[in-house]
Amino acid sequence: MFDFFKKKKNDATLFYHTDVHCHILPGVDHGSASVSDSLEMLRAELDMGVNRVILTSHTTAETFENTPETLSAAFTLLKQAVADAGLDIELHLSSEYRIDEYWNKLYAAGRVLPMPGNYILLENSFTQELIEIDQLLFDLQCKGFHPILAHPERYHYYYDRRERYGRLHANGVSFQLNILSLAGYFGSGAREIALWLIKNNLVDMLGSDMHNLQHAEIIKDYIASRDWKKISSKIQGRIVNDMVR
Repeated sequence: MFDFFKKKKNDATLFYHTDVHCHILPGVDHGSASVSDSLEMLRAELDMGVNRVILTSHTTAETFENTPETLSAAFTLLKQAVADAGLDIELHLSSEYRIDEYWNKLYAAGRVLPMPGNYILLENSFTQELIEIDQLLFDLQCKGFHPILAHPERYHYYYDRRERYGRLHANGVSFQLNILSLAGYFGSGAREIALWLIKNNLVDMLGSDMHNLQHAEIIKDYIASRDWKKISSKIQGRIVNDMVR
């Protein structure tokens, strides 16, 4: 991770109050492993000024073949724990859907869990762009969904064909950038592309993509940095996290 922009940790908070991408729901993917971990992660969200969290656990073929039922069961458990702990935070249930054969099955059966406002968070393949992605994104919009592409800065096959970002965005796909990418957590390539997307007005939402408390601490340190202050001042007017309702 980059160190040149770090300064002494403080109580800096984000300029928005809704996290649209995180893995805080317990026991359903490689994010939070327990309810107690989830509560600590939610406390970290509150510390950063976030009081509304959309829980987007992975739904992926073979690895995390979640269903509305498995996610809802974990959601009910977490909501009760949040109430018992007295945390003043609003929770919503959705998922981060990898576009694969399992997604195709769920989507065809009408068994997906969109965010409030019918937004739906989609993760592209990390190896190559899917041939049918344009048709899928068009079909989703025809059916009243608002597709969000999760962390576009992490898809290496776009790095040498950046015009593809512009076409996807122009076709009605919202882009959700990871704050962890700006902090250098995913390497210099992802950070470079994240900055390029910001410069070209292609970022609509920010997400923590938080899987654990280590991620939370990295984000807390980063949003106390001069680098974040400079970047956030440029993008506040474009970020629509709080409009996902």
